[in-house]
Amino acid sequence: MKLPRKFWSLGGLLIFLIVSFLPDGQSQEKIRLSHSALESSNAVWYVAQDRGFYRKNGLDVDLLFIPSTTTRVSSLVAGDVQVANASGGGVASAVVAGADLVLVACYLNSLPYELVVQESIKSGEDLKGKSIGISRLGSASDVAARALIRGVGLEPEKQVLIMQVGGPAERAASFRTGRIAGFPSPPGIIHLTQGIPYRILISTADFQKRFDFPYICATTTKSYLSRQRETVRKVLMAHIEATQFFKTHKEETKKIIAKYSRISNENYLEAAYTASVKLYDIVPLVTRAGVETQINEAVGRKPGAQLRYEDMVDESIVRELEKRGFIEKVYKQ
Repeated sequence: MKLPRKFWSLGGLLIFLIVSFLPDGQSQEKIRLSHSALESSNAVWYVAQDRGFYRKNGLDVDLLFIPSTTTRVSSLVAGDVQVANASGGGVASAVVAGADLVLVACYLNSLPYELVVQESIKSGEDLKGKSIGISRLGSASDVAARALIRGVGLEPEKQVLIMQVGGPAERAASFRTGRIAGFPSPPGIIHLTQGIPYRILISTADFQKRFDFPYICATTTKSYLSRQRETVRKVLMAHIEATQFFKTHKEETKKIIAKYSRISNENYLEAAYTASVKLYDIVPLVTRAGVETQINEAVGRKPGAQLRYEDMVDESIVRELEKRGFIEKVYKQ
């Protein structure tokens, strides 16, 4: 029996509507996100894009690479970007200055850095009286350098000098000439250099007690969170799925890191993955101790300013996802 043309037209329309409202259909919500680096510590942002976790959660994401904290904060405040990666220190400084920002999740609550030193330095004792090079005072490299120096039982400034050198190229040049004895570096980067004898003296991943520092955090404005809470929830769900993938699919993750960083050096990829996988949190809450340290530093630079943990952190979405069993379900896959 031949069915009437109207039947097929209605059926086609029904199928179109169903597909349009599926997570992978035409109903994707457009949103702009930004991350800050192409190395492994930021991987949760681009793994979510590469593996389709944003789309799975109903988001059509424009993922931007914005390396400058100042520019990312300005983009959030202006509304050009809705959710961005920012460290607790950057957010604390911006909030003290009047920005309407809030941390909603932190995937890495510790700095993924290693202390690269001259090959002749085999212990903390050998580092005494020498200099460690950083980009600038107050930067992540400065914070990491001080933590790593303490990690080998020494006191920064008193027993090991902290020298402001500049960017990676300047630090590498100073290291090559012996002007500095070492420098803090994201995991694996040193493997990309040629002809520079070195050793890794210590890594933050080796610490017995984690060095609390809210480093890779999803940040938005309080006003956007209030208006678009469900959208922010979808972003965090995608990131939690990306974190689980990172932790359980080593070789595929290394390929994704290579794709986005454009670095195919196997030694780098292995070192970067190994260091970061230890530090990614399953439940991405924001470490209070780490935030309060950054608050104290931000307030200390602006006399009379006041700021509390609750003023710049809202973990309620993460806690809801944990309570409802979403995170447990993701990790049981």
